[in-house]
Amino acid sequence: MTTENPADTFPRQYARTLRYTVGAPRSFAVAPDGGRIVFLRSGSGRDRANRLWTLDPATGEERVAADPADLLGGGEENLSAAERARRERSRESSAGIVGYALDASASLAAFALSGRLFTADLAAGTTRELPAAGPLLDPRPAPDGSHVAYATTSGALHVTRTDGRGDRALAEPETDGVTWGQAEFAAQEEMGRDRGFWWSPDSRRLLVARADDTPVQRWWIADPANPGSAPAEVAYPAAGTPNAEVGLWLVDLDGTRTEVIWDHEAYPYLARVHWSAGGAPLLLVQARDQRSQQIRTVDPATGITALLVEEQDDTWLELFTGVPAWTPDGRLVRIGDTGGVRALVVDGRTVTDDTLHVRSVWAVTADAVHFTASEGAAGEGRPPGWTGLFRAGPDGVAPFGPDGDGAAAAVHAGGVTVLSTVAADRPGTTVQVLRDGTAVAVAAVASHAETPLLTARPVFRFAGTRRVPAAVLLPTGYDRDRDGLLPVLMDPYGGPHGQRVVQAHNPHLTSQWFADQGFAVVVADGRGTPGRSPAWEKAIAHDFAGVTLDDQVHALHALAEEFPLDLARVAIRGWSYGGYLAALAVLRRPDVFHAAVSGAPVTDWRLYDTHYTERYLGHPAERPEVYDANSLTADAPKLERPLMIVHGLADDNVVAAHTLRLSSALLAAGRPHTVLPLSGVTHMTPQEQVAENLLLLQVEFLQRSLGL
Repeated sequence: MTTENPADTFPRQYARTLRYTVGAPRSFAVAPDGGRIVFLRSGSGRDRANRLWTLDPATGEERVAADPADLLGGGEENLSAAERARRERSRESSAGIVGYALDASASLAAFALSGRLFTADLAAGTTRELPAAGPLLDPRPAPDGSHVAYATTSGALHVTRTDGRGDRALAEPETDGVTWGQAEFAAQEEMGRDRGFWWSPDSRRLLVARADDTPVQRWWIADPANPGSAPAEVAYPAAGTPNAEVGLWLVDLDGTRTEVIWDHEAYPYLARVHWSAGGAPLLLVQARDQRSQQIRTVDPATGITALLVEEQDDTWLELFTGVPAWTPDGRLVRIGDTGGVRALVVDGRTVTDDTLHVRSVWAVTADAVHFTASEGAAGEGRPPGWTGLFRAGPDGVAPFGPDGDGAAAAVHAGGVTVLSTVAADRPGTTVQVLRDGTAVAVAAVASHAETPLLTARPVFRFAGTRRVPAAVLLPTGYDRDRDGLLPVLMDPYGGPHGQRVVQAHNPHLTSQWFADQGFAVVVADGRGTPGRSPAWEKAIAHDFAGVTLDDQVHALHALAEEFPLDLARVAIRGWSYGGYLAALAVLRRPDVFHAAVSGAPVTDWRLYDTHYTERYLGHPAERPEVYDANSLTADAPKLERPLMIVHGLADDNVVAAHTLRLSSALLAAGRPHTVLPLSGVTHMTPQEQVAENLLLLQVEFLQRSLGL
């Protein structure tokens, strides 16, 4: 890690380094024989352009396999609108090589730069550009390295030989609105499926998704600061409106197509696809209400599918990373909610108990299934936000790694593991290479990320009788006898998919910076956030507003019994769901919350997308009263506290209409408020000056609103 100019400020450094991710190694893969590790990393903490690297785990030697500056001749990247949208869906802010795919032996890598196709021979150390029908997306080599398939921005799926010959279209859109080989909006944004095609293990054919978004309503995202620019057209499936129609086809290299058959009307969501040598292709398809789903096998000869497992839940079913999957010997691996516990299930047998809450599967080998879990209801009393790595093998379930450290991620193959760990008392991520579970000293992967200019000091608690996971951050150098009670800033996300209380340092840096401006900052993960239990996550069914807001109040009052919190001066800030929660707090609980900064809030859930919103609130045509109760515009006349609403005008996830409608309702009710529009900014705020000044403006508003 490196430190920077002493005149630098935390907000500027935090924005410039993309939250200290620039220069950090990422996107690891391990060759099946354990002889090569592949990863991405930029040259420094100020360089956003990732290079492709290889590392020899036996010697620790690192080598640049592909450098975007060389491949583009020092020129700037030119991203297509489709690539920009794909990066927005994946929250990708870096540049250069942001993703790659490998053949089965990890000898050949394929990647896109400026919509062009490149391959790297990782054994020979050479890189070449292949002729291709760009701009292109998501190139992926065949397992045997003979071909590369890729999607184009025009909606076609192409394949070319890796010697640069024979580029051709395997499937082309029949009409406008059709794409082959790309994930549709809902899959990318909400299902965690960013792929649209999958190679067969024998490299002779592919499974290819066909998405037709013609039925999806069109929204238009304009740039009011540049009235000469045409608005961008977005196919956005808002709650209660039609989704894209998604099918799946077997496509041979000669172009022969066979449709994969399942009941699309009953199970319209194609959530997962898995094709490995362990068995027939697997599909996980979901009902629109997400209370039932099926894992089905595909007959590669006919496209006919057969039911393998059917799952049902009265509330909803979660999707998980890494499953369903086959073991090499043909056993099905999945994660399911059984008896109130989220468990790992292998070949129909539940292999974990209520001491663990299983989160994802990160490797499936011949002798074990490797998975991530947090503590279950019957765990050993680990601190809030703890996660760990585990191995389920013939001898049972055991922690994985040399020291059982928490908050970890890993990849594994050929007896070699790349283990990434973080901790609350140290900045950044430590990357180790393990062979057969033992650290290889010579093969640690260096990080070039900058060292933060401040140190986060979160104190973790389970707050109150509900045991809400929480972190409290006080100003650096705070002395209770000298400084007394502190104004409070609640800093939650507070909703589904967003765990803020984690045993890691860097995620708490912004909260610490706010604390150093004179606040006691409280981060609380109430019901609805992940990592506790199925019941904890599903407690918000049909009730975002009541449950999530109640738990913020519960945590605040419980923590005030131990920490110096001035309950007469309480503010709240948040972004996205956290922005919704912040606005909700001052509208419905002005007795508790005295000011709020609401960033990119959802104010009317009828304007948010189908897969997310209908999972939690149901279909708006069937439950209009639920949508009314959980939306904010009708609460506008209740506002009596200072409220700042911040929104990027280019946001195509939570569109600016949310803020504009709430602001209009507040104006109609005669309620003063502040709106800060961010021209050209999406749901992310990657621009350095925008991100820095946004933090500064929030502090000034909160201090003024609380009379500080």
